[in-house]
Amino acid sequence: MTEQKNIYIWILIALLLAVIGGLVAWNLTQRSELNDIVEQMAIEKEELQEEYEDLAIQFDGYQQMDIRNDSLQDLLSREQQRVQDLLEELRQTKASNARKIAELKKELATVRMVMKDYVRQIDSLNATNARLTAENQQFKAENQQVKEQNTHLSTLNEQLTETVTRASMMEVTSCTFTMLNKNDRKTRMVSHLRKLQFDYTIAKNITCTPGLKDLYVRIMDPNGNLIGEKEEQLFAFESEEIPYSLTQQIEYTGEAYAGTCYQPIETVVGGFYTIDFFCDGNLIGSFPFQLKK
Repeated sequence: MTEQKNIYIWILIALLLAVIGGLVAWNLTQRSELNDIVEQMAIEKEELQEEYEDLAIQFDGYQQMDIRNDSLQDLLSREQQRVQDLLEELRQTKASNARKIAELKKELATVRMVMKDYVRQIDSLNATNARLTAENQQFKAENQQVKEQNTHLSTLNEQLTETVTRASMMEVTSCTFTMLNKNDRKTRMVSHLRKLQFDYTIAKNITCTPGLKDLYVRIMDPNGNLIGEKEEQLFAFESEEIPYSLTQQIEYTGEAYAGTCYQPIETVVGGFYTIDFFCDGNLIGSFPFQLKK
């Protein structure tokens, strides 16, 4: 009986040892799996941190660009600070905090979407700047054309002075223009332009023969077309009959004279115009002006 009892005891001890061994093996397996999970989370945190750092570098690059939009620049600065704050929060988060890392991963996706929209706006601004640069180049080309026209007119003036004494000629020394709408009121909008008002000044010249003078005005558009041209509107200039836009009869006494003339406008062409004044067969003034559509 005692021998049989000892056998049972040894069997029980063996079973207990087997259970303990199984528990030890299971615990070791769980620890190994837990270590693998912690290691994987640490890798995920490291990868997420690298993505945040890359995003911060991208924001630094956009801040270095010449973005001529204060509102967009402020939004970029705020979003850049947000990335820095999230990056710092990630660095202080333990790798084992799966919930917090998941939240920061979600925040990263949101920031990326916002950044895509900013990139789209920046690309649009760059395209607009490129267009404005091209328009500026066109403006310079048109301005050069006006300068060339003025040079041509200066040459023409010099040729005229070879046969006409400058001291006896009238001279228009200034001319300004005003845009008027259909009600003859001043307007700054080219779309409302219906008439141009020109205020000019003829310099004092006591050597010029006084009396009634026929003043002829020619207004050329940017395409070289004469505004208001009519077949019957001709005057003599350099042995030719040339058309004019409008005419006025003024009484010139030799003293400075201030006058005003008007020209209706049917179609507006954007660019540089030229207004020329003629009297007594001479070109007595030429002025460029610009209408922007």
